[in-house]
Amino acid sequence: MWEQVVPDPGIPGLGQRMSRAMQCQSCLPWGRWMQLHRFLPGSRGSRSVYLCAASVQGAAGSHFLRKTLHTSGISLPRGCVSYQGGSQERSVQPSTSRHGLSQLRNVASSDAIKKHQKSLSAWFSHQPNEERQFGPSFSLDAVHVDPVIRESSLEEILKPSPDLTIQNQLQQPRSQVISLQNLFDVDACGRQVKNVVLYGTVGTGKSTLIKKMVVDWCHGRLPRFELVIPFSCEDLSHSHAPISLRRLITKKYQHLRDVVPMLGTSNLKVLFILNGLERLNLDFRLAGTELCCDPNEPVPPSAVVVNLLRKYLLPEASIIVTTRPSAVRRIPGKYVGRYAEICGFSDTNLQKLYFQMRLSQPGCNGEDNVGSSSGEQENLVEMLSRNLERHNQIAAACFLPSYCWLVCTTLHFLYFTRTVPPSQTLTGIYTSFLRLNFSGEVLDSTDPTNISMMKYVAKMVGKLAYEGVMSRKTCFSEDDLRQCFEVEMKTESELNLLEVFRSDVFRFFLTPCVQPGKEHTFVFTIPAMQEYLAALYVVLGEKKTLAQRVGKELSEIIGKVSEDVAVVLSIISKVLPLRFLPVLFNLLKIFPRYFSRLSGKDRDAIAHTMAEELFKEEDYYNDDVLDQINFSILGVEGPMRHPDEVPDDEVFELFPIFMGGILSRRNRAILEQLGCSIKNLAAFEIAKAMKKTVIRNSRKGLPPSELMDYLFFLHEFQNERFTAEAIRSLRTVNLSSVKMTPLKCSVLASVMGTTCHEVEELNLSSCNLDTSSLRILFPVLLRCKALHLQLNSLGSDACKEIRDLLLHDKCVVSNLRLANNPVGEQGAQYLAEALAGNHSLTYLSLLHTALGDRGAEVIAQHLAKNQHLQELNLGYNSLTDTAALRVVEVAKKHTTLDKVHLYFNDISEDGKRALHSLRMDQDGVRALVLLTAGTDVSEYWSNILNVVQKNLPFWDRERVRQHLALILQDLESSRRQTANPWRKAKFLRVESEVKKMLGKLQHGTL
Repeated sequence: MWEQVVPDPGIPGLGQRMSRAMQCQSCLPWGRWMQLHRFLPGSRGSRSVYLCAASVQGAAGSHFLRKTLHTSGISLPRGCVSYQGGSQERSVQPSTSRHGLSQLRNVASSDAIKKHQKSLSAWFSHQPNEERQFGPSFSLDAVHVDPVIRESSLEEILKPSPDLTIQNQLQQPRSQVISLQNLFDVDACGRQVKNVVLYGTVGTGKSTLIKKMVVDWCHGRLPRFELVIPFSCEDLSHSHAPISLRRLITKKYQHLRDVVPMLGTSNLKVLFILNGLERLNLDFRLAGTELCCDPNEPVPPSAVVVNLLRKYLLPEASIIVTTRPSAVRRIPGKYVGRYAEICGFSDTNLQKLYFQMRLSQPGCNGEDNVGSSSGEQENLVEMLSRNLERHNQIAAACFLPSYCWLVCTTLHFLYFTRTVPPSQTLTGIYTSFLRLNFSGEVLDSTDPTNISMMKYVAKMVGKLAYEGVMSRKTCFSEDDLRQCFEVEMKTESELNLLEVFRSDVFRFFLTPCVQPGKEHTFVFTIPAMQEYLAALYVVLGEKKTLAQRVGKELSEIIGKVSEDVAVVLSIISKVLPLRFLPVLFNLLKIFPRYFSRLSGKDRDAIAHTMAEELFKEEDYYNDDVLDQINFSILGVEGPMRHPDEVPDDEVFELFPIFMGGILSRRNRAILEQLGCSIKNLAAFEIAKAMKKTVIRNSRKGLPPSELMDYLFFLHEFQNERFTAEAIRSLRTVNLSSVKMTPLKCSVLASVMGTTCHEVEELNLSSCNLDTSSLRILFPVLLRCKALHLQLNSLGSDACKEIRDLLLHDKCVVSNLRLANNPVGEQGAQYLAEALAGNHSLTYLSLLHTALGDRGAEVIAQHLAKNQHLQELNLGYNSLTDTAALRVVEVAKKHTTLDKVHLYFNDISEDGKRALHSLRMDQDGVRALVLLTAGTDVSEYWSNILNVVQKNLPFWDRERVRQHLALILQDLESSRRQTANPWRKAKFLRVESEVKKMLGKLQHGTL
């Protein structure tokens, strides 16, 4: 580097001595030319003098420089002499003045660094939108767990062990594990480490670790360095304009304007962070990147990085580089002091700690009831820990911190979603997960195609996933992988891309199977990821034959050419009016039009595939997809499957749901950022084709779990117009025995809320409903004529919600069944208030709801105010004679009530006779107490026995046996009292049914 000095013009022979000094540049490769501004006393003019401060070690270099200056009459302070890449520019001033100026600079730089720390902390502590679901208290400091870092070597990187997988990283020697704080310690030879290369595959946590490192420095937890300057290599790759290092720093961090001049001239301990080096094309050859040691010299950003790593620019600075494995070799080994590999959470204890910290955050579930929510969170963490301890496939997946994030986010979605509509979709979670890991990522920055990593994954891994879904296969051999990935490799570029994919991305999606006997096969890291990628492969239109691909390319080419040809032909036709020109022009348009029709058929095929997979009859009686996801993460409680036991058939019910979810506008926008474009027209045409297939198939009677999957599909599709049309065709919704979690209730309320039509019947019996569930479903319940809520453990608080429902002016509920719920006396009070003000209810079943006499009395008091009820079931409620007679007496005066069920209550023989005397022909009320009606069989005997048989699994069997024995005695007594042979035959038939039921009850087969 050349710089001018202004010496005394009268120094004799100085030019010759400087000429000899300049000649030494050729033999001093690391030499540097320094400019010394000094005006000698008595000078009349100025002349330029050039001095060479050669990189000669020790006293030799100092002697050379001082001798040259001494012969010229120039004195130089000892501090001005520097060696090997120093960039000092110090003026010779009196020590007192220099000390005062140094203090002022130190104060200014200290304030600037504090501002820099505050700015970095605010920026690097900022979390993506996907993290906001975990509550306001969530922060990087609160939930970060450092991954395992293992010291490596260039030889190991270039020649990796074929058995080196995420699973066996625990088997690596403990001596190779190194902490983040010790990365810059001296190496095995005692040399100080200045450059560190930190590498890892996609998803191991490189970026998060760097963010935590910066935040730690901002908070004083990284005292080794006084200044940290992070750079994004992706950001640097977008600019090729020359820029100096100092300008580059101040451009990114304006607070450092007072600090930058001190770089290279002070003992400031600086750390440069270069994140994502694979995005830069670095050339360490001297012919490719010239040497530069001046922080003020403008050079391309890649040249700045190269000279920093060469230690030619700011040699005293420390540098940490993060990169993917394929790009490690871009930095020559002589410039790297230490290689370190991020191995993720290769210890299940780290996984448990991560889940404990993230899922136990206050406010994670968005509820105000801290006590109950914390208990649910602790239970969730405990179940997840037990599943990890079983060494299931989920434990292998969670070696990658990214998948730990996905597991936590999925569990949060499954357990803590209570808003209507739900704040997100399952497809959106997986799409956002891919954006967090692949946003802006190019597979290989040196490849001219510049293909996005996600596009390559969708094409290659998506094909493997789709073939597995179609063949119902989740385990893949090496031959399967080779046939899928390598069969179409024809060029050197394609093979290079495949090599980069195998090195950097393969383990993110595929991992060795941990099941006994399948150790040499691969499975998708998370089972649902196979279905997502298969859906993406289909929706993107990658599932094409060779003829379809060639036809598409020809159509695009001919379509573009025809526009130019049209202009040319229009000009020629004016000069030469040949008749064949219009015909030729029309022929050019035929092929694109024909291919557009074929493309339309492809979209029909996508819709057909979606409908076919969504309504597969062999999957009708599986658990719904949300329960399947829950089981895959938390495991199934109970004994583990024996290795020799035949496994269940693989199910892929998420595949069509993900196809619909990917077509939603939000997910298409995210995929567009990842390089996977799905046009609006394509999505519109697929939705149009789905109306002919999906909606038509949904009109068939679907089992409850399959219907829940269909509703979840409509939620994931996020097309309100399509959903409204689909829901209008559903007049009866039967979700009996589906475990209705808050999420499923939110999905049901959201989907049903797209229309305002009345629902004939909604069956939510045995669905684990609670008060919060009723609150979520309130708008849907208002529109249901027949509402089945039996077997749901609905107590008094839930009855309060039901009271508000029945008193609502838009309520249309006419048939309400609350059998086998712990309603109790307080619940009866709420229901009685509802009866008094309701105008739609005609049937109310309170069978086996623990009312007792006081509950029945409360209902009887308010029953007179009701003018519409026609039938009331108070069976199996421990009512005695007084309460039963009180209810029937009130019912006698009711204008519409004509049937009251009182069987299986504690009514004495006198009470039964009193109730029997109140028959329909006397008071207009039929009280169903026994299977007999005097000397005849009750016309409702089959109804009573059916009710007993349906509810027997939920009732006290000993008490039922006693009641059946009493019923049998009553039947035998009534049969003996009648002389009519026809009636005797009817009694014998009913007796045989009761005896059969008693026999099954005693043998435990009922």
